[in-house]
Amino acid sequence: MSDEPTVNRDVEYGVVGSTPLLLDVYDRSISDDADRARAAIVLVHGGGWFRGDKSKELSLATKLVDAGYIVFAPNYREAPDATFPASRDDVQAAAKWALASDWSFDRSKLAFFGGSAGGNLVVEASIATGRPAVSWSGMFDLLGIVEATDDLPATPTSQDLNAMKSADINQTGPNDAFLRWTILNEVGGDRSLLEAASTTRHVSAQCGPVFLANSLNEFVPVSDARAMQEALSNVGIATTLQLIPGTHHAEGYMSAAIGPSLAFLEGVFSA
Repeated sequence: MSDEPTVNRDVEYGVVGSTPLLLDVYDRSISDDADRARAAIVLVHGGGWFRGDKSKELSLATKLVDAGYIVFAPNYREAPDATFPASRDDVQAAAKWALASDWSFDRSKLAFFGGSAGGNLVVEASIATGRPAVSWSGMFDLLGIVEATDDLPATPTSQDLNAMKSADINQTGPNDAFLRWTILNEVGGDRSLLEAASTTRHVSAQCGPVFLANSLNEFVPVSDARAMQEALSNVGIATTLQLIPGTHHAEGYMSAAIGPSLAFLEGVFSA
């Protein structure tokens, strides 16, 4: 299908203090029966836990709606104003809201999908809920990455992330100083939080199946994705890891990863 989905913007899924938490719903109604039978995706934007916005997810959300899904794309609290575990908690709250909402879909069929920081948050959500997750260029062993880069400064990016499309961000290969900065920023500089924030170190046999993608020479080291797959496999969780040539990061390799990702979701929902 080529027509754009209906987008219901800025739907409130929660409030923290006086701050409303908002999401967008991407929908294309077919019929009452078809709508009730479809699966749902919670689509989580990236941005290093400190930037990014649900409004940038139109392209990927449309592909998911074209594949038959209803899509919930939440914003979440970001660092430095809100540090770990705020973003993790908000994504899971958005999923709970979707399941309790009046939107029509099969409640047994909900998955998480995200890239970069969003790729981390969706695997965290999978561990917490047992639902499937698709993670593109997620960052997982945060403690390990910081320890491996202790000889480097933590340096913010010079890219204007707010002005850029998601698919254009961090597409030039490794940048360990910025990667280190994003992680330390997410924990407010408190290294004592890195163990708890390191997804690789608290995987659970209750996790849902996970699809991982990573480029071979990108912003997130491929060793991190491999370690995440090994950790999940060690507790009996089915995983798929797609390794993509080049330096592209997350939605930058959408054309290569969208087909395998959709096949993975179709497989887990039809099993």
